[in-house]
Amino acid sequence: MSVLRPFRATDMFKFNNINLDIWTETYGISFYLSYLSRWPDLCCTQEAPSGRMMGYVIGKAEGPGLEWHGHVTAITVAPEYRRLSIARKMMDLLENVSDQVYKGYFVDLYVRCNNYVAIKMYEGLGYSVYRRVREYYESLGLGKTAKDEEDAFDMRKPLSRDPGRRSVRSNGRDFIVSRHDVS
Repeated sequence: MSVLRPFRATDMFKFNNINLDIWTETYGISFYLSYLSRWPDLCCTQEAPSGRMMGYVIGKAEGPGLEWHGHVTAITVAPEYRRLSIARKMMDLLENVSDQVYKGYFVDLYVRCNNYVAIKMYEGLGYSVYRRVREYYESLGLGKTAKDEEDAFDMRKPLSRDPGRRSVRSNGRDFIVSRHDVS
């Protein structure tokens, strides 16, 4: 039986099986450590009985006033553990902490517009597209040009502090902003 537990700094020595996926954003050690020190309750991992990491999520709480929310910075599941509801369990934990502890109005995340499997999963979890962000993901490879940059959907799910669902919009896919317009 696998276990959902807090993400620990030592997990960074064990997550290559997850981070080597093409859809996964990978960050520097100081980035992960800053999240673990500021928002440890929004960072968790699913671990197999063998001790192998199956997936993880890291998040934060941010925003001014009515924009105060939980944010999914990274969520990923190792390919061999997909379609087992691991992402759903980790998202449930992040959403509950964002709602109950941080008292956020919504949870948001960014996903590549061409990551259809992830978009379908997020929609199944109650998220909807709030806006499309042009050139959100920058390609860093040699020989890459501006046309290689990818758009993202900013997807949101309202929490209990937003009973009027002010944090969502029905035409989000048609609402297009520049990456410079998002913080």
